[in-house]
Amino acid sequence: MKSAAFGKRKTGILVPIHGSEQTPHAFVPNALPPDWTWPIELWPLLLEAHKALANLNGTGKHLPNPNLILRPLQRREAQKSSSLEGTYTEPKQQALFELDPTYPDSANDPVNARREVFNYAEALRHQQSQCHQLPVSLRLVRDLHRILMDGVRGSDKNPGEFRILQNQIGRPARFVPAPPQVLPTLLGDLESYLHAPRTLDPLVESFLVHYQFEAIHPFMDGNGRVGRLLLAILIEEWCSLSGQWLYMSAYFDSNRDRYLDLLFRVSTHGEWTEWIDFCLRGVVETAKDTQLRCETLVALHRDFHDRLRKGAGSVRLAAIVDDLFVTPIAIAARVAQQHRVSYPTARADLDRLHKAAIIRPLEGASRIAFYCPKIFEATYAD
Repeated sequence: MKSAAFGKRKTGILVPIHGSEQTPHAFVPNALPPDWTWPIELWPLLLEAHKALANLNGTGKHLPNPNLILRPLQRREAQKSSSLEGTYTEPKQQALFELDPTYPDSANDPVNARREVFNYAEALRHQQSQCHQLPVSLRLVRDLHRILMDGVRGSDKNPGEFRILQNQIGRPARFVPAPPQVLPTLLGDLESYLHAPRTLDPLVESFLVHYQFEAIHPFMDGNGRVGRLLLAILIEEWCSLSGQWLYMSAYFDSNRDRYLDLLFRVSTHGEWTEWIDFCLRGVVETAKDTQLRCETLVALHRDFHDRLRKGAGSVRLAAIVDDLFVTPIAIAARVAQQHRVSYPTARADLDRLHKAAIIRPLEGASRIAFYCPKIFEATYAD
């Protein structure tokens, strides 16, 4: 990391790293709130972002079963956030893995990638599973990291524990976060800010915290993904949403270079306005896109149930259709076990859904399996 890249308006201090010639300095960010005045020119964009978010929240709030729509959104978020870190999985194979998740045998095992994406989705649901009993805190951050790193590459780097060694971003280092000996102070200041009364708009403060977390980089691995997990939770809770409706990773992924550059420019030149402008534009774009996906998924759910009613459907068939929105893959043996019917009955149920054009056979699967192309399309199509 070149100290010359940091200007007079940098948002922290550079400290020497003893014994390191290649990366002689690390960056220690100032505590929040920043030395920054809210620019009046951002008011229209902030209002537009809140309007788009309110419309999305209104759609989600009035769904009869919001979880059926949230699960596809969470699956997409898990894949987009992971792809930002260079981890890619094929959606159908990922969904198939979710039905029978395993642990990788080695660092080179391709199961690593699927497990990483699976863990991310599990971490997203952690706060919901706890009924939001645990406040946004360092304990929650450690829990998210522990779930994220469970059994995957980097799981040897103390999952759920803040680092005690120096780390860096990139080789050669593009950014060197604070030395481990100052982490307790930085993290203590961050937690105090999380619990302090809001002085700025909650949406804006969520993105201030996202920057701060990434600048601190408190873990040896997984910081980017934990930071985006935390962002989704903050937006839900601080903006009083009815659920975790807004996930930003797809926007960050499609604007990856600018996302990373702006995070860096906040550190080097104090460009808070440019960072918040970028994020608010992302809220507008993402909220509108997510609302369309929600509406498409709701319409699909209604259409599938209408097809069953016209074709002498059953309560069990309706339940299998609902299961497809949770995981858009159906394996005959699993359906039999889940619904306590014989294998021939389960296979007959899936054949009926196939004839109703709801599912198609999944080629190349080791067991008889079907997938729902419409749900995959609504979830992953750009």
